[in-house]
Amino acid sequence: MSTQQTATVQWSRKIADTVLGSCNGQGEHEYILQRWAYVPGMLLMAMGRAGARLGEQEYLSYTKRHMETFIREDGSIRSYRLEEYNLDQINQGKNLFPLYRETGEQRYAEAAHLLAAQLMGHPRTSEGGFWHKKVYPFQMWLDGLYMASPFLAEYGAVFQRLDLIDEAAHQLLLVERKTRDPRTGLLYHGWDESREQEWADSSTGLSSHFWSRAMGWYAMAAVDCLEHFPVTHPKRGTIIGIFQRLCGALVKVQDQESGLWYQVLDQAGRKGNYLEATGSIMFVYAMAKGLRLGYLEPSFKDAMQKGYEGILEHLVTEDEQGVHLHQICHGAGLSIDRNGSYDYYISEAVVSDAPMGIGPLLLASLEVERYLEEQ
Repeated sequence: MSTQQTATVQWSRKIADTVLGSCNGQGEHEYILQRWAYVPGMLLMAMGRAGARLGEQEYLSYTKRHMETFIREDGSIRSYRLEEYNLDQINQGKNLFPLYRETGEQRYAEAAHLLAAQLMGHPRTSEGGFWHKKVYPFQMWLDGLYMASPFLAEYGAVFQRLDLIDEAAHQLLLVERKTRDPRTGLLYHGWDESREQEWADSSTGLSSHFWSRAMGWYAMAAVDCLEHFPVTHPKRGTIIGIFQRLCGALVKVQDQESGLWYQVLDQAGRKGNYLEATGSIMFVYAMAKGLRLGYLEPSFKDAMQKGYEGILEHLVTEDEQGVHLHQICHGAGLSIDRNGSYDYYISEAVVSDAPMGIGPLLLASLEVERYLEEQ
């Protein structure tokens, strides 16, 4: 089935309906209600975008209803603590902007101000890079760029804080400069300025491997930030340039048979490595959006289409419960017990239907469909 045919199927609607079908009898998703966190936030954002794109009030209501359980009348956020200084806790805040535009309720603006305040005072490396978390001192992870930078860029655009758009640009450029491998063009998962961590190279501070989802986080961060940059911003062209360079590096390690990407990107064929869902989906999302907005040259269309077709052919199944996604790395990080080795990355649990995968799949489907419709 070609990408054009798959778009007419409207996989985005099927996926969103599957998410609705996983709710309890009151229309609530228990996983999302548990706490303010980055994966539930991404699923809510995907459902909100699906509602806006497909004209489905039920999808929009899903996002609003769940966000309302966290945002109190004064703008404080249930289960969030600023002093945790955790970039992961910013991601769900991206849902505040459409809610504020739609409702005009001040509590959504106040909640956004609270999250922005965390970032303004967030602990940093010597060159101003955000630590991934307070408990991970002097460490920048690619994951954190997606969690915080697009929020910061949109906040700057909505509330006329151009200095914060500058800050988002600084974060993107700094981590790319620190983590990029000049030979492959790929980005290492993390960098420890202090060189103290077990996983960090003693001379460079870099982790050892190119983890697919980490690069997916960065690719999505770049394209999502750019959407909020003024055309005249002095760093906009540079970020577009490094985004295209990054996508070029990804095309070189794309599996030619399936169109997918490996868990450890440059280790195709090595024992234990596998074609992983979330990284593959995130790359397709970033390329489709980059093509639609003109950040990428049209030559990237083939790689994007091949990737999306590969996801649907090799990783997605359907039954009476809806759409299922397989070969999702459940989670990976860098710490004392997560040493960043090849064996570590392939040892993490591989699961199906986790929100970590379903959220990006919905986002990617929406972007591919929109790009093809606008051709």
